[in-house]
Amino acid sequence: MKCPFCGEDDSKVIDSRPADDGASIRRRRSCISCNRRFTTYERVEAIPIFVIKKDNSRQLYDRSKVESGIFRSINKRPVSVEQVETMIDEIESIIFSSVSKEVKSSYIGELVLEKLKKVDAVAYVRFASIYMEFNDVDTFMDVIKELKN
Repeated sequence: MKCPFCGEDDSKVIDSRPADDGASIRRRRSCISCNRRFTTYERVEAIPIFVIKKDNSRQLYDRSKVESGIFRSINKRPVSVEQVETMIDEIESIIFSSVSKEVKSSYIGELVLEKLKKVDAVAYVRFASIYMEFNDVDTFMDVIKELKN
């Protein structure tokens, strides 16, 4: 690690401890050349995941898109922000733990539906109506009947 004061490449670690609730490690270092101390943080490098859209185009996974879809479906429903954050964290855990670096948008939609079904039935139907592109009332009613059972 280069010293921010003198530019020397060599430094020694004096102290290490977890930071950000274990998401990173804080290291106190001392420069071998000028003896000044500085702090560095070590974090796990996020591996980019590409989402394959319905038209087969690819774009980087964006948490805010999942978040906005869920927030639209829970509008005026008794679902807390903490519940939404937990759902998204669980969805991301599944996505990022897969071996593949690409995931279909339909798979993400299914994961969202699975989580919403457990949290709020109305939000589930709202999300499903857009995600499944209901073309008629019968399809809509089928989803509601399935939910009741």
